[in-house]
Amino acid sequence: MAIGLYVHIPFCGQKCPYCDFYSAVPAKHTLDIYTDVLERQLYAFSGKNISADTLYFGGGTPNLLGGERLSRLIDAAKAGFSLPEDSEITVEANPSTTTGAFLDTIRKSGANRLSLGLQSAEERELRFLGRRHTPEQCTKVIRDARSAGFSHISLDLMLAVPGQTKDSLHRSIAFCLSQDIEHLSAYLLKIEPGTPFYRQKDTLFLPDEDETADLYSQLVTELAEAGYRQYEISNFAKAGFQGRHNLKYWHGEEYLGFGPSAHSFHGGKRFYYPRSLDDYLLGKPPIDDGDGGSREEVAMLQLRLTEGLSDAMWRSRFGEPLPGALLQRAKQYEKAGLIQFDSPTSFHLTPDGFLVSNLLIGELLEALGN
Repeated sequence: MAIGLYVHIPFCGQKCPYCDFYSAVPAKHTLDIYTDVLERQLYAFSGKNISADTLYFGGGTPNLLGGERLSRLIDAAKAGFSLPEDSEITVEANPSTTTGAFLDTIRKSGANRLSLGLQSAEERELRFLGRRHTPEQCTKVIRDARSAGFSHISLDLMLAVPGQTKDSLHRSIAFCLSQDIEHLSAYLLKIEPGTPFYRQKDTLFLPDEDETADLYSQLVTELAEAGYRQYEISNFAKAGFQGRHNLKYWHGEEYLGFGPSAHSFHGGKRFYYPRSLDDYLLGKPPIDDGDGGSREEVAMLQLRLTEGLSDAMWRSRFGEPLPGALLQRAKQYEKAGLIQFDSPTSFHLTPDGFLVSNLLIGELLEALGN
């Protein structure tokens, strides 16, 4: 089975106050050195008989690497992993720094999916989040991407931003719909340790649990009415436009990650590179993170998806029926509207269930140990 490839581009013009991803402000020579190292790593897999069919450049801000450098990495991945013509090749980008020339260059090299960090279409919310772009800039990038030949564009939205209301969220959703995009990801704002927001957490006036639930439910409803099917807790797509790369994660399929902080699951093992650009450039090996693919792990990942868990899937994966104890535990949450059964042996979390997914999935996984 073809694996997925993830390439981390750990460079940003500035750090957003909510972000805990590994990134740094680069110098030009650092961009060149980093590209050289990644290129050699990707080419090194030539002849190892490992094929891939998705390639994802995440960040950081991948477009800061520039079109020519990213194109070199796409070529290296094609050579190292025999990517077929219909591979999904995604590049994340920032609306404030993405040019038409950049989009033309990476599209000609094979990139066919663009993921833009919009976060909000409200100026006040954008400024609060430390974003430097305007909605109008995002519109221009989308127009340039269409001209370059991109037929799959995704936008990111952020929910539960301080001061966000149902009306302001509605306007952000309406903006996204007006762009006629194929995919949308929507994430609840999390206050992560070590970020500026964490240091300010007592003064941020975040929406409470009920307000957050209302915003999430509004998002799910408005997108469904517009033809965007929810397929994962935070992801919505028109028919046929689910993100193939991230589905590999949630389906428990294998992938290789390159770059500092990048994680991998390959050969039944999980491993990751430390959060250090210097260590990565020096060639320090990844750190072992134990075995992957356990029953608990597969169940946890599948329950992030609206397809949920089924007996057929479980039998194909583990050669045994979906445990009765798990089905019985899931039944306990059906009346509360947190879980829906599609058949006596298949179920999934509802949007209300997704809102409490951490606790709910934990409760369900306890049944696997019985």
